[in-house]
Amino acid sequence: MEKIFYPEVGETLWREKLPCGLEVQVLPRPGFTKKLCYFVTDYGAIHREFTMDGVSYNAPAGVAHYLEHKLFDMPGRDITGEFAALGAIPNAFTSYDMTAYYFSCTENFTQNLRLLLEFVTTPYFTPESVAKEQGIIDQEIGMNEDNPDNRLFELLVQTMYREHPIRTPILGTRQSIAQITPEVLSACHRAFYRPENMILCVVGDVEPEEVAAIAQQMLSDAPHPEVTYLRSWQEPVQTEQKLVSERMEVSMPMFQLAFKSEPVGRGEDAVRRELVADLAAEALFGESSQLYLQMYDDGLIDASFGGGFETIEGMAMLIASGDSRRPEAVRDAVLREAARIAEEGIEESDFLRMKRSALGRRIRGLDSFESTCFRICAYYFAKYDYFRLPALYRQIGREDIRQFLQQTVTQDSLCLAVIYPNEEETI
Repeated sequence: MEKIFYPEVGETLWREKLPCGLEVQVLPRPGFTKKLCYFVTDYGAIHREFTMDGVSYNAPAGVAHYLEHKLFDMPGRDITGEFAALGAIPNAFTSYDMTAYYFSCTENFTQNLRLLLEFVTTPYFTPESVAKEQGIIDQEIGMNEDNPDNRLFELLVQTMYREHPIRTPILGTRQSIAQITPEVLSACHRAFYRPENMILCVVGDVEPEEVAAIAQQMLSDAPHPEVTYLRSWQEPVQTEQKLVSERMEVSMPMFQLAFKSEPVGRGEDAVRRELVADLAAEALFGESSQLYLQMYDDGLIDASFGGGFETIEGMAMLIASGDSRRPEAVRDAVLREAARIAEEGIEESDFLRMKRSALGRRIRGLDSFESTCFRICAYYFAKYDYFRLPALYRQIGREDIRQFLQQTVTQDSLCLAVIYPNEEETI
């Protein structure tokens, strides 16, 4: 295995691309009792159109999440119970652009690792089990529809986007999950759960070479199908509808204000652009910004207000959200402040403080096994080494922030989504 030391963050990473195609990355933490293991595929809810061995597929919405549930279902076995018997806590999640399976433990690490690799790579789908799962996920969909935070985000992206599959919830819809069959699940598992499309990441007091050896032993070197899948969608930066609202059982108006941005892509330039956007969000409406303090003093926002830069494969947006009785006044204040910063720039001292703070948060995040494992995997799929971020921060200047806000925070690219209380009149 290759051993890499990163002096700026004080971390040593071991990594290897196995003959089967799997990327293995291990971050040893000698002396710690906890061990965390992530097994992740570069496959999420948005990856629905693909070609495998020359055959085209267009999977129903919700298949990635459905697969996450079904892979825990093996004939005659209780996978969660087996982890528990080995002293491990397993879990999984599906996002728009990745699916992760993981466990944490303090003992029996190698047995737990073997179990993780086994169940994730062993598809078992029957008509009866698939039908049963539809009922479970249908209930999840119903709960999400009744959740104001989820509904607000869906309202926003369905209004802003026309082609990108972010328009459809990660869980899918009642109509789409009814189209999921064992054959659909098998095809998607074969296409996306190939070792070369995945990464195994471990943080803890473990032997890196033992982790790699177990993975190579458990995974097949047999040829895998040739797969390509849709990773970009034609979307204008301009938004057609600037304001959208609904009513639900909430105590006061909830809003999300977003500005559509060009997708960042993958690689070093893309990650640098993401860091610039994060800093721009902090300069515009972070808790120490002039705008935040002024809106708070004016009673336009409360402690629920916050924002940042959200990027998913094929889309990106600067977004702020919170509760406010005057969401349109918040929108106008954000536009004015962005225009001011774009014209005047930001003070050098403020910029350096923000940059130090942002990098400091990243480095402190390495104390969290969960945050570290997740980011190693996410940045691997983004084609960048997460531990090299300090070098990228040094490349960013005040002018980058000014230009980003000038290009992104505009009337043309915005959309304001609001959920009003049932009993109130729209402001």
